[in-house]
Amino acid sequence: MKHLLSAADLSKDHALEILDTAEQMHDVQHRDVKKLPALRGRTVVNLFFEDSTRTRSSFEIAGKWLSADVINVSAKGSSVSKGESLRDTVLTVASMGVDGLVIRHHASGAPAQVARWVDAAVVNAGDGTHEHPTQALLDAYTMRRRLGDLEGKHVAIVGDLTHSRVVRSNLLLLHTLGAHITLVAPPTLMPSGIADWAAAEGFAITNEFDPVLPTVDVAMMLRVQKERMSGGYFSTPREYTVGYGLTRDRLRKLPEHAVICHPGPMNRGLEIAADAADEARSAILDQVSAGVAVRMSVLYHLLGGNA
Repeated sequence: MKHLLSAADLSKDHALEILDTAEQMHDVQHRDVKKLPALRGRTVVNLFFEDSTRTRSSFEIAGKWLSADVINVSAKGSSVSKGESLRDTVLTVASMGVDGLVIRHHASGAPAQVARWVDAAVVNAGDGTHEHPTQALLDAYTMRRRLGDLEGKHVAIVGDLTHSRVVRSNLLLLHTLGAHITLVAPPTLMPSGIADWAAAEGFAITNEFDPVLPTVDVAMMLRVQKERMSGGYFSTPREYTVGYGLTRDRLRKLPEHAVICHPGPMNRGLEIAADAADEARSAILDQVSAGVAVRMSVLYHLLGGNA
C-alpha cells in the first residue's frame, strides 16, 4: 500500500496487520525511552489546512517516536494564507525530499488529489466531510482491546452523521472487520442517499436511539458540529439531548459489557453526559492513547518497508 487515503484502501488482512502492529507500538508509550529506530532518516511533513490538536499532535508524536524527522506546517502563517494554491504548496514541500505527507484539508478529496501529484506517501488525516481513516483504525483498535474480535459485534454510531467524516471511515472499516452497524440520528442529520447505501452494504439506519441501546456492544457518540450548522437541524440543544444524547437514564439501558466511544472533542451535556464520558465503560481516553500507537503503525507500514 502506497498511501492511506480511505478506509476502503484496507483489506481485512491489512487492517488487522496494522492493528496488530499498533499493539506492539502501544508498549512504547510505557517505556522510559520512547524511541524506535524504524524510520530513522525519513522525513514526514504534517500539512494541516484545518486546525487540529489531537490528530496533529498524535501524528507528530508517532513520527518522532519512530525516529523520523517531523515538520509541522499549518495554513495560517504559511504561503497558503498569501494565496498559494494547494498544488503549488504540496509540490514545494515535496520537492524538499520528504518521504511522507500527512494532510488534513477542508475539501473532500484533497489528499487523493495530492497523492497524484507527489511521489511521497500520503496519509489522509481528515478531508472535509469525507473520511478520516486513521480515526477509524484507532476506534477499531480501542474496541478490540475491550471486546476482542469485532466479528459479529454490534456498533451503534449516533449523532451528527451529516457533518462527520468519522462515520464513512468507520462504516467501511467496521464492515471490513465483520461488525454489524446501526446509524442513529434525527432525520435532519441523516446524510442524503444514506438509505440506498445502507441497503447496498447491509447496515441499519434508524431515527430512534432507545430501542437500539440494549443490543449494542459499542455506543459511539458523535460531536454535534455546531460550527458547520446554519440552523434548522434541531430546535434546541435540549431537544437534541432528549432524543439522541447518551444521558444518565440511557446509561441504565446500555449493556454492562458495552463500550462508550467518542472521537472527540466532546460537547458534554449535549451528545454525551458527564456521567457517560467518565464512567468505567467509557473508552474515550483509551481512544486518545490509541491514536499514537495506530498512527505509529500506519507510518511504519507506509514508510518502514524501504527504510
